[in-house]
Amino acid sequence: MERVCVIGAGSSGIAACQVLGARGIEFDCFETGSEIGGNWRYLNDNGMSSAYRSLHINTSRQMMEFKSFPMPARLPAYPSHFQIAEYFDDFVKHHGFRDRIRFRTEVTSVSVAPGGYSVTTRDRDTGEEMSGVYRSVIVANGHHWSPRMPEPAFPGSFDGEQMHAHFYKTPERFADKKVLVLGIGNSACDIAVETSRVSSRTFLAMRRGAHIMPKYLFGMPTDHLTTSPLARFAPAWLQALSVRMMLRLARGKLSDYGLPEPSHGILAAHPTVSDDLLTRLGHGDITVKPNLTRLDGSGVVFADGSREDVDVIVCCTGYKVEFPFLSAAEFPAVSSADNDVSLYRRVVDPAHPGLYFLGLIQPLGAIMPLAEAQSEWVADLISGRGVLPPVPEMKAEITAYRERLRRRYVKSKRHTLEVDFLGYQRELQQERRAGAARR
Repeated sequence: MERVCVIGAGSSGIAACQVLGARGIEFDCFETGSEIGGNWRYLNDNGMSSAYRSLHINTSRQMMEFKSFPMPARLPAYPSHFQIAEYFDDFVKHHGFRDRIRFRTEVTSVSVAPGGYSVTTRDRDTGEEMSGVYRSVIVANGHHWSPRMPEPAFPGSFDGEQMHAHFYKTPERFADKKVLVLGIGNSACDIAVETSRVSSRTFLAMRRGAHIMPKYLFGMPTDHLTTSPLARFAPAWLQALSVRMMLRLARGKLSDYGLPEPSHGILAAHPTVSDDLLTRLGHGDITVKPNLTRLDGSGVVFADGSREDVDVIVCCTGYKVEFPFLSAAEFPAVSSADNDVSLYRRVVDPAHPGLYFLGLIQPLGAIMPLAEAQSEWVADLISGRGVLPPVPEMKAEITAYRERLRRRYVKSKRHTLEVDFLGYQRELQQERRAGAARR
């Protein structure tokens, strides 16, 4: 009963394990796969990794590293997923808790029990099921593993292959084919760039424009500028103005490359980070198209009325937030079909004390240091060092957060979990101080 259950040994789960271990809090961590790393473990045998062979991080290593274990300086500014997975292995080895992780063990059910939560697990090798009761459960199963196909589905029928970006690994299978990549996020741009090098033709179709951020500005990683001491205290409008001016100087207008100009502000949607897309567009290797209107046998019809024959459609249309081990009836706060979860400070379900969610955020920056900060707050609550406010106050904060999202961000399922990296760090620090004062 005094132990804590941690679900998942990805980047957020291992952050929780490290903090709990450092505080002397007993825990069990269950991981479906054979290794740590979650989404960053290429070809992870848990079946949930979306990493493709050429993937590199799109925030610099200084932004992504854990405070308790900085990345080695020998790593490049933007490491590959192989290097990130190795860093996670070193993190766990350094803090000495690998033996506390039960690998190839799937959590199948979490339900409310007297004094805590009943957790049922299944051994993937033997099929054996076991149950235990924990006073607290930390959910860190990630939110980039359950593919969301276009909603609603496009009318018509298609003779070729449709796939989600989740299943994309290498470009060889697209050699000499006509490829349509649907979306304008990071994965869409990476896949369009990569397939364009081997395909007979690559199209990139999108519903709306997006701001394309380079990985470097003025010779340094872009996020070093956006997290500079000045940016830390600048209001949002000034940050947006500064970034917009820097981008205009560095790359000019997006319409010059054939992309639609975004109709939203530069900080009103999750940015797309790509150094290669604009070059490939300038070379004519990728053809930009508006959104699809229908499937048409051997091809597709676009919103401008044009039609193109294609062999493969790669849907880079995001992911569903899902917790297959939580009953929707028992835990409605995290069971929305539209990714609209209701958590205090993006972590706590007000209706279920002792149930915490880590990394269930979409920051303008990296998740890892934020999950580490979340873990510190959760450890405060578990140990009694901090206390939550009354439920009405927590619900009011959730309502205020949703209102801020509505005012600032483009309305989409992608922007229901957004946080500002620096602002959210300050928010968690203030909450920890407030929790200690409540105690």
